[in-house]
Amino acid sequence: MSLGQQVTAIAALGEGLRLRLFEFVRDSPQPVSREEAAAHTGISRKLAAFHLDKLVQVGLLRAHHGLPAGGARRVGRAPKLYTASEIDIQVSIPRRDHLVIADILVAAVSDESRAESAEQAALRIALERGRELGLRERDGGQPRVTGGEEALSLAEGVLRRHGFEPYHKGPRVVRLRNCPFQPLAAKAPHLVCGMNHAYLAGLLSGMEIDDVRAYLAPQDAECCVELRA
Repeated sequence: MSLGQQVTAIAALGEGLRLRLFEFVRDSPQPVSREEAAAHTGISRKLAAFHLDKLVQVGLLRAHHGLPAGGARRVGRAPKLYTASEIDIQVSIPRRDHLVIADILVAAVSDESRAESAEQAALRIALERGRELGLRERDGGQPRVTGGEEALSLAEGVLRRHGFEPYHKGPRVVRLRNCPFQPLAAKAPHLVCGMNHAYLAGLLSGMEIDDVRAYLAPQDAECCVELRA
């Protein structure tokens, strides 16, 4: 989900009654009918249906037609049932993405060999994960570029979507205002910044952007990596 979609989903829970309905469905071990939701909150079935369907619309619940657990079959269309969706909403401004680092570290520990240290394994996996992201971007219809500045603008667009908040420091240099891996980068800058550098180098490689390079260039209150055409 995009940041806007996540904010919309959270905003939908700002209404107290809707939050109670959401928590009731999430806590239920089986799908919940409109009648059950209405009885739990003491409101009409019609009002419960309105709020439940709103939660489906923003992605917090899923709906299907079927029989409630232990319900008797009846004539006509099966009632609408609700279950919690599996989306994971974490809104942070500026954006944070600790799952990327966690995935890299878990993979590095699982794949570490005697021929490399834990840090070397983490850098290797970070490069691979960045390349995988770059390949997905390229397969998603990446336009062709003919020069360094065009390539830099293309990379800038991808990094903006992933929370790095890029900006031009010059015609051939892009700085990254935000580090999605804070505060971990502040606690272990050598490791996390190295992983970030490898991740972004892998991204450029996967996108086949040969005219742009990622460099470690730490600056206060910004990401430690910059891109140069």
